[in-house]
Amino acid sequence: MRFFRTAAVVLFVLSGAACQNVPPNGTSPVAIESRPDRIMRLLGALAADSMAGRATGTSGSAMAARLIATELEAAGLQPAGSDGFFQEIPAVRVTLASGRTRIVREDLADTFPEATRESVSDRNIVAIVRGVNPRVADEAIVVGAHFDHVGVREPVDGDSIYNGADDDTSGVVAVLEAARAMANGAPPKRTVVFVLFTGEEVGGLGSGWYLDHPAVPLENTVAQLQVEMIGRPDSLAGGSGMLWATGYERSTVGESLAAEGISVVPDPYPSQNFFFRSDNVAFAYRGIPAHTLSSFNLHDDYHRPSDEVDAVDFGHMTAAVETVIMAVRALADAEESPRWNEGGCPERGGR
Repeated sequence: MRFFRTAAVVLFVLSGAACQNVPPNGTSPVAIESRPDRIMRLLGALAADSMAGRATGTSGSAMAARLIATELEAAGLQPAGSDGFFQEIPAVRVTLASGRTRIVREDLADTFPEATRESVSDRNIVAIVRGVNPRVADEAIVVGAHFDHVGVREPVDGDSIYNGADDDTSGVVAVLEAARAMANGAPPKRTVVFVLFTGEEVGGLGSGWYLDHPAVPLENTVAQLQVEMIGRPDSLAGGSGMLWATGYERSTVGESLAAEGISVVPDPYPSQNFFFRSDNVAFAYRGIPAHTLSSFNLHDDYHRPSDEVDAVDFGHMTAAVETVIMAVRALADAEESPRWNEGGCPERGGR
């Protein structure tokens, strides 16, 4: 989430070797994993020190993207990027006279005419499950999380790798599980697009690119659901397994989930303006009802090296993943499309 000693054993191998050592019956070990085991494996892999904090435009980010794409392929998702699952983003790292650096889209680099420039690349990962109901199959729900974090920075207590286990590896894992469930369950009525965004931490690079290059036209995109920081329970949301939704009162999304008995409540931190602090807001500015599901309890490990896998509450997170899966299914199969409540759609630069 953009708010201006991992000891886990990593069982996944980027080369695809996780599908080797097949049991005698020919079933892949990954295929027979339980959901809790898979959650632990993926969280440990994506938040490992080898990912070096997954900063945008780095080798760690590229490693994470390959892992995510491999998981989507193994789960049976259809690719929907510009290059298979990858949606490549040409970008530039600009260095200002002050010494500060920023990563921006290549087509926006002229905004910094006096800065020095270095070409970099990064990518979203995009997959799709096609809807089957003739009445609403052309409509799309976009489900997302950002896989980037802040990289390697000043050490704190000797640790300089900011692993971002909660922010936002937890959300990425939930989206991967929702994608797996949707691809292997009953076909949804609406189309569901799953996007793992890069560049949230540098100002929404990935979400902005996706909105200009959508897998389904924006006029047919009826909602966006972002998953952000669900690795620890929040007592103000009701504790283990419960999530809160930013901007709950702005659209019909929150009420429709509540009507289905799904464990989502209003954001208990309205003064923090979380609705405006993740990739969902870029969709909202385009007129699409968009919210973030979270259980961030304002813990002190935010954007610190201590945001590690061993601080994740796996019991809560497993229940929260189930909540995300139910929320995605409910939106995909709802009789009515989500809509803004009066005054709920934000205007850029306003509230």
